Amino acid sequence: MRRQAQQGFTLIEIAIVLVIIGLLLGGVLKGQELITGARVRNLISQQDGIKAAYFGFLDRYRALPGDYAQATTNINGATVNGNGNGQIQNVAAGTSTEENAVWEHLSRAGFINGSYTAGAAYTTASAPANPYSMFLVLRYDTDYAGAGGTSRHNLKTGNQIPADILAEVDRKVDDGNAQLGAFRFSVHSAAGTPPTEANCLNAGAWKVTDTIEPNCGGASLF
Repeated sequence: MRRQAQQGFTLIEIAIVLVIIGLLLGGVLKGQELITGARVRNLISQQDGIKAAYFGFLDRYRALPGDYAQATTNINGATVNGNGNGQIQNVAAGTSTEENAVWEHLSRAGFINGSYTAGAAYTTASAPANPYSMFLVLRYDTDYAGAGGTSRHNLKTGNQIPADILAEVDRKVDDGNAQLGAFRFSVHSAAGTPPTEANCLNAGAWKVTDTIEPNCGGASLF
């Protein structure tokens, strides 16, 4: 009677399989790292571009976008004026508000890409969005961590950004502290669910351990 052939994998075959699995996992992790890096660079580039546009507008018109009282006279295509008090606020500006008119003034004056029209609400036609499709907001307020009651002009990244992404942005452009410096946490949301500070921060630092909170937001202070 013939003995049945022994079945199974040799040590060499198992080793080859383990090497292949290791290479696949390494590729996945590297791919995720590249995606994260691209998102961080995108956010930084967006913030830097708008800050440059803000100061360029101020230098040309001696006024702030959204708050500019002579916008309809001096900017081709502008439909609303601000009150000219030197603060971009959530106050009426024709059929819009100053904070919403910011994007119309900047785009019609040629300082940012796209063409935005001020409206009563934030939409894709009235404001730019972050890589997670949430709207950016530029205004004078205390809606940022560590404000201490002091209003400042600040550019909000918009919500729905993972905490680890914002932590990396903060480390690259500022001090890495979510409550100090020029880049901080913000609960503000122009659309969707506002971020919760307790979910995004831990003792003033971005919470990047355990479960990463997917709905956080930041603000660049001017």
